[in-house]
Amino acid sequence: MRQYNEECGVFGVYGNSDTDVSLITYHGLYALQHRGQESCGIVVCRDRSFYMHVDMGLVGEVFTKSVIASLGVGNMAVGHVCYGANGSNTRQNAQPLVFKHLKGNLALAHNGNLTNAKELRQRLELSGAVFHTTSDTELIGYIIIQERLRSTSIEEAVTRAMASFEGAYSLVIMSPQKLIAVRDPHGFRPLCFGKTPDGRYVIASESCALDAVGARLEREVDPGEVIVFSPEGVNYIRTHCSEAQPSLCIFEYIYFARPDSVIDKVHVHEARKKAGALLAIEHPVQADVVIGVPDSGIDAAIGYSHQSGIRYDIGLIKNKYIGRSFIVPQQSERESIIKLKLNVVADAVAGKRVVLVDDSIVRGTTMKQLIGMLREAGATEVHVRVSAPPFLNPCFYGTDIDSRRELIAYHATVPEIAQIIGADSLGYLELNHVRYIARGNSPTAGYCTACFSGNYPT
Repeated sequence: MRQYNEECGVFGVYGNSDTDVSLITYHGLYALQHRGQESCGIVVCRDRSFYMHVDMGLVGEVFTKSVIASLGVGNMAVGHVCYGANGSNTRQNAQPLVFKHLKGNLALAHNGNLTNAKELRQRLELSGAVFHTTSDTELIGYIIIQERLRSTSIEEAVTRAMASFEGAYSLVIMSPQKLIAVRDPHGFRPLCFGKTPDGRYVIASESCALDAVGARLEREVDPGEVIVFSPEGVNYIRTHCSEAQPSLCIFEYIYFARPDSVIDKVHVHEARKKAGALLAIEHPVQADVVIGVPDSGIDAAIGYSHQSGIRYDIGLIKNKYIGRSFIVPQQSERESIIKLKLNVVADAVAGKRVVLVDDSIVRGTTMKQLIGMLREAGATEVHVRVSAPPFLNPCFYGTDIDSRRELIAYHATVPEIAQIIGADSLGYLELNHVRYIARGNSPTAGYCTACFSGNYPT
């Protein structure tokens, strides 16, 4: 039950003949809907021409049967779902963006945030560029096009353009003949690719989208890697690999990703259960039942229950027809919607000492309301356990936490937060343990924990 903005989800499909790539992309975006609920878009390539539809709203609302039919068949497509940062949530900023230039069309979908966007925008404006959006994506497109005019191929242009970008960017790029996957040298945001039984290649932010379209996960796009899918086959460009320490956002495992996804060979569900088990070791308590806040708190609650031996039960029911709390822009509206979004299973908590597990506390207002609801339902004690360390710092890599102003942990100690939210006790996952939740099959993998530690990779 967080109250911050999530980043975006990207998707692409490539095949050698005209097929229903618009429908495949629609299904892929549906699987990525959790990554962005404000705008979405699809661009289809057919006979080297682009056919596009973007709009504000959920995938199922924007892409009706008639819209999908109007996009038609094609040999490749790119799609995007997004939750825009404050002030950027307009149709004008909806992606993918399409650029027309001397050497053809370019469609671009982006997940992440450039930390040098202001400098790049000033440089481009001084050279005569006119911007139609406020997004970093348009900057990326302009610079790729500049490089394309002096390069022999689109992949050469993309590789050269990467030298200008700082920060987080996972990209799916479509030219009239090629589909390209790009991940920044730090690998802040996830990106993977797979293959369908009939030979199509699929690129997605998460493996759950590959599952949705029947593709088998091949592997992650490595940090700094550019992968080109074209009539000539698949080309792997590793010019920018090993330029930086891998720094995948650890919050992908804690909250952003779907629990059925696999990221960098780590199952997200298992990572969250591990976080819960570590919490039980770090912050034990005498209690009667463990419950999780839907959705991403549930896996950690199961892990806490298994490790502690305290029975797990379903204590909160989520209304699946209401979006995540942060899609309501005003704080007062967010608070009023909590009871519509979640309801307490009174029988599970009445007369019991409850361990309530969630993935984070940002402002504290939502957690305070939940604890009040549990007490109203008869809980005798409420002990809060958080499967992440305290949020202390802003994120500059794609999560819309842009200042410390509203971070409760920056202004209050843990005992003070417990008192503010009305908890009998409060325990966070220890910072020095957070990296262990995602070790899995990648023991040398690096993670970004800057929002907790203040140690920024760039």
